[in-house]
Amino acid sequence: MRSEQQVLDQMLEMAERDDNIRAVVLNGSRVNPNAPKDFMRDYDVVFYMARLKEASYNTDRSWIDSLGERVVVQFEYLEDGSYIYMMQFKDSVRIDLIFQDTAALVREVTNDSLSRVLLDKDNLNLELPEPNDSSYVVKRPTEDKWNLYVVELWWLQVYIAKELWRDEMPRVRQLYDYYFMESLTFLLEWHVGAANDWTVNVGSTGKWFKRFLEPEHYEELLSLYCGADPEEQWEKLFQAGRFIRKIGIPLAEKLGYSYPMEEDRNVTAYIEKVRRLPADAQSWEG
Repeated sequence: MRSEQQVLDQMLEMAERDDNIRAVVLNGSRVNPNAPKDFMRDYDVVFYMARLKEASYNTDRSWIDSLGERVVVQFEYLEDGSYIYMMQFKDSVRIDLIFQDTAALVREVTNDSLSRVLLDKDNLNLELPEPNDSSYVVKRPTEDKWNLYVVELWWLQVYIAKELWRDEMPRVRQLYDYYFMESLTFLLEWHVGAANDWTVNVGSTGKWFKRFLEPEHYEELLSLYCGADPEEQWEKLFQAGRFIRKIGIPLAEKLGYSYPMEEDRNVTAYIEKVRRLPADAQSWEG
């Protein structure tokens, strides 16, 4: 397995050979002093190009082999016209390499506190602080955002209950595992943020919740995940409602916002009735 310095040297050698590449920036977990340090951390690298449209990296991909033996490579165009290669190599090294226009360089490195300039051919002398995750700390939600995601946690339960009654489990899984858990993640991020004066980063999609949530809350969060058994999913849905209440009511008070108690009561009663409906019901009355 290559060392971190060997990987970075390979990237810099590649950049030095191409006059079109004017700067190289490393960001993400490799420069985050608060990120867990293990050998599987990605290398998040940006090559800033003077003439992005003239570069052939998006069409001729033979250069990838100079970085190692591939396991799999994913390519994607980004909204601003830049593009990214997400490359997994056989020695466990993963490199996410973005090819970006130099016009975005100053803006992006000054807005992303997890940035370290590795190469600056134009001597821009960007005076950046030591990388830190201040750009990624949990931010106090506005009242509108609070209302949106907390009410959505109850709205989605209505939707999930309907699909459970229909026995359409693939749709249930999507609604619960993706949309519902995304909103629950926001609630838990705010819970952690408020408890730590809005100074901590819980990682993408709450991946570091284990470090910041109370142990009992973390264990309860994990217990909300389930398989494809409809009865188990019904139980988890009601358990999730109790968990939302446990976290949401005191958090709303701390933030000075309102907890949607009416929606909580109405949805709980509604989905209880949906659960009792016969599978062959022809009307709301059963």
